[in-house]
Amino acid sequence: MWPLLFWMQKHLVWSIPLSMVAGFLAGQIVEPSPLRWAILPLTFLMVYPMMVTMNLRQLLQPGGGKLMWATQLLNFILIPAIGYGAGLLFFPAEPFARLALLLTSLLPTSGMTISWTGFAKGNVPAAVRMTVVGLIAGSLLAPLYLKGLLGAVIEIPVSQVFMQIALIVFLPLVLGYLTQRALISKHGQERFQKDIKPKFPPFSTLGVLGVVFVSMALKSQDILNNPGSLLAYLTPLLLIYALNFVISTLVGKALFPRGDAIALVYGTVMRNLSIALAIAMGVFGEEGADAALLIALAYIVQVQAAAWYVKFTDRLFGTPE
Repeated sequence: MWPLLFWMQKHLVWSIPLSMVAGFLAGQIVEPSPLRWAILPLTFLMVYPMMVTMNLRQLLQPGGGKLMWATQLLNFILIPAIGYGAGLLFFPAEPFARLALLLTSLLPTSGMTISWTGFAKGNVPAAVRMTVVGLIAGSLLAPLYLKGLLGAVIEIPVSQVFMQIALIVFLPLVLGYLTQRALISKHGQERFQKDIKPKFPPFSTLGVLGVVFVSMALKSQDILNNPGSLLAYLTPLLLIYALNFVISTLVGKALFPRGDAIALVYGTVMRNLSIALAIAMGVFGEEGADAALLIALAYIVQVQAAAWYVKFTDRLFGTPE
């Protein structure tokens, strides 16, 4: 089982499309509506393992104020504006597609922020702090942004969104931290870091693939009737990620040394698509399947873009010292 889980985690660019195809076929063969009951447990499976591996104590480390402020200004002002503008431009009459673009732009950073920063030899401790701050701030601000920007075209149940976030973010955060401390207390810090911690992220990937499968199954018939919708969803995603990479790279090169600049890029470009999926499906149900499909496509764009960017980091920021 472990080799398969690690393969799915390492090759998201393949495992997510395979999950989408499987979901599409399942939606053609059986009635998919009962699958909605799987969304909550799959969401918990998606988020909880990520919380077990998160180092909350990095928030207490001194320094990095300028980098953190620059990252959060991009994450909560500029990038949401790009996502909202893209929604108006490409989907003026499709409110749930606009919801998907706004959700992806409102929820920054994921575990992949840390991983890709490490691959590119950037400032990993800064990336960890960005991930924790982005997760908490994005979770608190998202309901307010959604209500303010989309409340006129979609009924946004703010209290329900907050409850969903408490259930899928803060409860797993608390349980994950308690699990982490218990494992460290029993096995020691070194064994936790080396042997135990790496086994949690593949389960998070399994949850992601499950939610993608369900969202695709629920939209299977609509996609069959209108296959061009997938291409229509890809176009704004490519534009948003391209703008995000360009802007973050320019800001990083202008204001920060190499390691910090790379952390800033991955701390702003990588979006927490797992939480976005969970909100889309958990709060808006079957109506949110439109949004979930677009967010599932964002996984493919995000992973590919992040992998290619690593190849150009030395050329853009110079070789590491």
